[in-house]
Amino acid sequence: MHAVRAHTSAEALPREGQLAWSIAQVAADPVPIADDVAEMVINRVIDNASVAAASYSREAPAAARAQALAHRPSAGGAGATVFGEPGATRVSAEWAAWANGVAVRELDYHDTFLAEEYSHPGDNIPPIVAVAQHAGARGLTGADLLRGIVAGYEIQVDLVKGISLHRHKIDHVAHLGPSAAAGIGAMLGLDAETIFQAVGQALHTTTATRQSRKGEISSWKAHAPALAGKLAVEAVDRAMRGQTSPTPIYEGEDGVIAWMLGGFDARYEVPLPEAGEAKRAILDTYTKQHSAEYQSQAWIDLARRLHRARPEIGDPERVASIVLATSHHTHYVIGSGSGDPEKYSPTASRETLDHSLPYIFTVALQDGAFDHETSYLPARAARPDTVALWQRITTTEDPEWTRRYHSNDPAEKAFGGTIRVTFTDGSVHEESIAVADAHPLGAKPFARDDYVGKFRTLADGIVPPAEIERFLTVAQRLPELGPDELGGLTFTVSDQVRAAAPAPSGLL
Repeated sequence: MHAVRAHTSAEALPREGQLAWSIAQVAADPVPIADDVAEMVINRVIDNASVAAASYSREAPAAARAQALAHRPSAGGAGATVFGEPGATRVSAEWAAWANGVAVRELDYHDTFLAEEYSHPGDNIPPIVAVAQHAGARGLTGADLLRGIVAGYEIQVDLVKGISLHRHKIDHVAHLGPSAAAGIGAMLGLDAETIFQAVGQALHTTTATRQSRKGEISSWKAHAPALAGKLAVEAVDRAMRGQTSPTPIYEGEDGVIAWMLGGFDARYEVPLPEAGEAKRAILDTYTKQHSAEYQSQAWIDLARRLHRARPEIGDPERVASIVLATSHHTHYVIGSGSGDPEKYSPTASRETLDHSLPYIFTVALQDGAFDHETSYLPARAARPDTVALWQRITTTEDPEWTRRYHSNDPAEKAFGGTIRVTFTDGSVHEESIAVADAHPLGAKPFARDDYVGKFRTLADGIVPPAEIERFLTVAQRLPELGPDELGGLTFTVSDQVRAAAPAPSGLL
């Protein structure tokens, strides 16, 4: 447990006491990777590709892709692939991290970990894979890539367990920059000193406010983690060239804790593996069955069940009010506690609606399903009976659900809540749900077949069938891939899909 606080310059905190140094030590520790951890890495590589395929023709991924395609590989390696483009098309690694990061993040449909902070640890995968593909010519293998992804997950999850960013209105990608840099360093076998400098630079350049997830949420929500991944690649490059970072970056008198987080009175504890201890944090994370903010996943599953068992709850003529009692985070981030009127607006952006629990619950309740495209269509959001019921749904914080949200006991940790429906005739229905069906402790935990099925479903009609099977074969061999096979960790869309997709022009 690494204790961390702000220090004055006069205290002269030694490097061995700095969090960035401890992170670097963990990343550089070449511990064996357990089979179940390796299998989960494969699952998440497939998961990322699923949502990237589904988002290929959307505007934000198209813009990021167009930018990336303008930056051909640098001199240091073979370059990296871009989701959807032919495998022979290579761009500079940092720009591949950018384009693929946006594609993965666009639909809010990949893995999550929630504790003191929010996170999507799968955001580590695009920059680490991009560097792996670029450096494959140097003899990098799938086993090296595996080590990097495992380290990236470990660092981000550990930071999320120990340090709240949102409490101080800092975006959660401030944990992603250091974790991606650490993962790249682990994959490349860099020494702790170099990783330390890269982690510090990555943190320094990836701190930003949470306004990207507040009010009228824009397409920048998908770009924010992609930028963190891109900056992590660049930080590692600079550190490898001998360039140093602000030190101590977390604890310094003018550092992140002192001025962006809790200040000199704050104390944090970050759980990190001991030397020689296996990195298993990826097993604490969970993916999404539905394309919406993770804290809505259990509520969608409850709504689908109520659609079948109590269809009258979906009828605004019979419902006086619906109150969703849930955790502090859920209430204030995606519930009515946010105070954002956009969360009740039928003309709100898709990015806003996927962070509106009242909207998400209403659609899942009335439709008995939730789709990454049709559930967010403007016509669907504007349906009169949906708007009428939506306006009658509020959230409230329940201390017990907040306690369970923050529990460190996996058997107790929960992301759901209790619904109380008051009908117009005065009768009441109450029901609770703790975790999503796809959660490891849920009604139907996601396994390899579910990840493969998610890719086949979301790639259908976008990626040719033979290409779907080729990618799945390569991905499931990830730990055994040779240097010349790492480029196969991508997919190519059909010519028709590519021709129809936006290709916006810009400055560069």
